[in-house]
Amino acid sequence: MQHRAKPKETPTAQGLRAEKVELEPGLHVVATPIGNLSDVTLRALSVLASADLVLCEDTRVTRRLLDHYGLRPSLLAYHEHNAAAVRPRVLARLETGAAVALVSDAGTPLISDPGYKLVEAAIAAGHRIFPIPGASALLAALVAAGLPTDRFLFDGFLPAKAGQRKTRIAELTTIPATLILYESGPRLAASLADLAAALGERPAAVCRELTKTFEEVRRGTLDALAAHYEEAGPPKGEIVIVVGPPGGEAPTVSTDTLDAKLNAALLRFSLKDAVDAVAGETGLKRRDVYQRALALTSGRKK
Repeated sequence: MQHRAKPKETPTAQGLRAEKVELEPGLHVVATPIGNLSDVTLRALSVLASADLVLCEDTRVTRRLLDHYGLRPSLLAYHEHNAAAVRPRVLARLETGAAVALVSDAGTPLISDPGYKLVEAAIAAGHRIFPIPGASALLAALVAAGLPTDRFLFDGFLPAKAGQRKTRIAELTTIPATLILYESGPRLAASLADLAAALGERPAAVCRELTKTFEEVRRGTLDALAAHYEEAGPPKGEIVIVVGPPGGEAPTVSTDTLDAKLNAALLRFSLKDAVDAVAGETGLKRRDVYQRALALTSGRKK
C-alpha cells in the first residue's frame, strides 16, 4: 500500500477532505490540473500535503495550486536548466528514506518535461516510484477531438525549424494511429500546413486552453484548419493537435443535410466562413463544401 493508515491532519479543499498521511519512501510522480484547479485528485492533494519535499518546474506556478488548497509543503525547483545539478541532491534525500513528490507546471510529469531522467536515476538507485494519476492534456484532447481512440501516438512538439519539422512529419505518414502533437501558437499555422501537405486531407482537431475559461476545440480537415489559423493569426494558450489515422473512410453526409447546414451557416457568416464552419463540423473536404455552397448561392441570384 502507498499510505500507512495513521492520518496526521486533514486539509480541506472545497468541502472535500484529503488526509495528510505517512507516505512510503520513494518518488511520487503527481499529476496536477492542466487549467481548472478543481481537476486535482484527493490523492494528489494528500501526497502534496504529506511529502517531505515537492519538486516543481516553477515554484510560483505550483504555489498557486498549493495556496488554493491551503497546502504548505517544502518546494524545490527542478527543471531542464538545473536538472543535472539538482538531481544528485534529490537522490541523496531519497537515500535518507524521504518521500519526494514530483510535479510539472501542469498535467502529468514526464510528458514533455525533464522528469524522465530523475525517474530513471531513482529506479537505478533502487527507489520506488509511485504514479499518482490525474489530468493530462494529450488525453483530454484525444477524447474531445472526435477521432479514433483505440490506437494513438503521442509525438510531443514538432521541431521548430521547417526542414526538421517536415522530416519528422514524413516519419509519421504511415503510422496507423491517431496522432497527438503539442504546438505553440506562433508555429500552429505552419505546422498544420506541413501536416496537410504530407498527410493529405485527414480529419483533425486543434484543442486550445483545455479545461480553462476560453477552451476551444476546432475540428476540420488539416488544410481547412491550416487556412483558418493562417488568416486568424496565432492563437493564445496551450495547444494540442489531434490528427486522424490514415486510410479512414470519408465521412458520409447527405446532400439535404449538407444544404441545410450551409443555408444555416450562410445566414450568419460570409461564404468563406460558412464553408469553413460546415467543413469543420462535417469533416467533408473543404473544396467539396465550397462547390456546393457556390451552387446554392448562385441559385439564389437567378
